[in-house]
Amino acid sequence: MGLYRAIARPLLFRADPERVHDATVRAAELASRSRTLCRAVAARRPGDGRLAVEVAGLRFATPLGLAAGFDKSARAVPLLSALGFGHVEIGSVSADPSRGNPRPRLFRLPAERAIVVHYGVPNDGAARVAERLSRPRPAVPLGINVVSTNRGDAPETDTAIIGDYVESVRRLQRHGDFVVLNLSCPNTRDGQGFFADRSRLRALLDELGELGVERPLFVKVAPFASASELDGFLEAVEPAPFVSGFSVNLPPGNRFGLPGAVSGPPAAAAAERTVAELHRASDRAVIGSGGVASAEDAYRMIRLGASLVQLYTALVYEGPGVARRIGPGLSALLERDGFARVGDAVGTAAADPTASVPGR
Repeated sequence: MGLYRAIARPLLFRADPERVHDATVRAAELASRSRTLCRAVAARRPGDGRLAVEVAGLRFATPLGLAAGFDKSARAVPLLSALGFGHVEIGSVSADPSRGNPRPRLFRLPAERAIVVHYGVPNDGAARVAERLSRPRPAVPLGINVVSTNRGDAPETDTAIIGDYVESVRRLQRHGDFVVLNLSCPNTRDGQGFFADRSRLRALLDELGELGVERPLFVKVAPFASASELDGFLEAVEPAPFVSGFSVNLPPGNRFGLPGAVSGPPAAAAAERTVAELHRASDRAVIGSGGVASAEDAYRMIRLGASLVQLYTALVYEGPGVARRIGPGLSALLERDGFARVGDAVGTAAADPTASVPGR
């Protein structure tokens, strides 16, 4: 971690962020082809039974996972699975390939330890990703995040957008352990408000019910603007028994005068509030993300109601050892507060999300 911060990060931050990201994924893809290397990396992963958690019938060795966005097209799953995460989520993946938004579309904010993302979900499409995922499964649970294809400003019907999601789930679900419906991508035209009309969400869930959902399914949403918006969302989801839980997305826009949504510490407050709201309002599991960079951050998210926690921006600022650093720190916080296992801490502070949670 010290070498990354002192040497690697200053060098990497001199270059264009998207070029660095692309080069990093290419390097990880090459490393993923070596089983010996991936096993050697995974062998350094410490285990602690207190961190194991079961969510939606799946066992996770630790609640900390890698969020979608880093490996958009499932190019480097074997290596990423060896870095100490309890799960890896790839995507977002759409039915058809997409180039995403015009560049520049990725911006660093070092003073905030944040990133502004305006990618617009570029990816290789469901068919190519399914081909890559037909290889042996990774050692940790794999999540597949799906989204509608970004076709720029080309108008599309409700039927076409909903069908895009259904086609991606049909092609991809058997290749992963759980599926995430990205309903609120802040950086595409349809992602910003299409499902604000809850009848569209009901139509999507109805079609998925007819298709047959074979894996645990999570619905990814942006922070809610009001209690009535939250109630409307839950009302739309309630009739769908195959929805295992929810995942928290970035809110659209930012205060830095850049196009896109901000990730990292500036997103933490809204993410934590949304985790607590969903936990209080529903008995379904919640995946929390937004500003998680330390054991204290992960612990607060868990105590506010997250059964699983994800990070991505911290990987950029802290380096590939971030998961191994957070794990022992999370164990220490559980021991300090008298929790025998991480599942016992879930939601213990959700009743009052403004209260001070130890460890933050």
